[in-house]
Amino acid sequence: MNRNRVDSIFIILFRISGFLAVIILFGIFFMLVFNGIWAFKEVSLTEFFTSSSWSPSAYDKPEYGILSMVASSILVTFLAMLIAVPIGVGAAAYLVEFASTKVASILKPAIEMLAAIPSVTIGFLGIVLVGPFLAKLFGSSNGLNALNGAILLAVMALPTIISISEDAMYAVPKTYKEASLALGANRWETLVKVIIPSGSSGIIAAIMLGMGRVIGETMAVLMATGNALAMPKGIFSSVQPLTATIAIEMGEVPYNTIHYYSLFALGVILFLITLVINVLADIITQRFKVK
Repeated sequence: MNRNRVDSIFIILFRISGFLAVIILFGIFFMLVFNGIWAFKEVSLTEFFTSSSWSPSAYDKPEYGILSMVASSILVTFLAMLIAVPIGVGAAAYLVEFASTKVASILKPAIEMLAAIPSVTIGFLGIVLVGPFLAKLFGSSNGLNALNGAILLAVMALPTIISISEDAMYAVPKTYKEASLALGANRWETLVKVIIPSGSSGIIAAIMLGMGRVIGETMAVLMATGNALAMPKGIFSSVQPLTATIAIEMGEVPYNTIHYYSLFALGVILFLITLVINVLADIITQRFKVK
């Protein structure tokens, strides 16, 4: 077999792999939509998107409002990113500019190991450590709340944010740094005014990918947020995001019921949110590249 034929075979295999990934993605979306759309035979779109009451097992009048779950997901994600972004970008900047080779050789494997910790283990730590600590610190009766879940999700997002932000800062040409130092700027000024702005496209991509990890996480949220189907009143409220609802109810729901199809509709919402985040990340990255 000659070399050109081998190259042609591998090119075909790579094309098949690429198309297969797209087909799988559309297949998942089609499956979710095909099942989820049946829920709206009996549930109005107005009730589904504007009501905060979710009680599909009620005997007299089942209710299918997702507003409280969407609000819970937004609250937990916002808090998690509020914690993870400054820590993640700061840690990446430290590794790039200030850490010695020895310190970096210890920290980088530790950060990568953090990504390998199962989410159920992190959720367990939220129950036995973070929750009781928060309850004692703020004098609340229950530490299973939005803040608890946000702290755990921030920890889970850190490896992604740190690793990609570090790569983005490393990719900044050394001539930028050298020119800044030559003009009299110190290392801190060079970092804040040159390196971070120049690597901003990669940093924003890191933040978006971290957000995607956070909003799609299930087990830690399920274990640490209290699972209360109500509109959150603050960061100390027990909440139940979209992912937790799907995980809790899908194993027990009767097959081919409105409740069953409604969970697929929740899956469509979650899929679209994640898709929008990824598309926005790509658009922002491309705009910064153009600039």
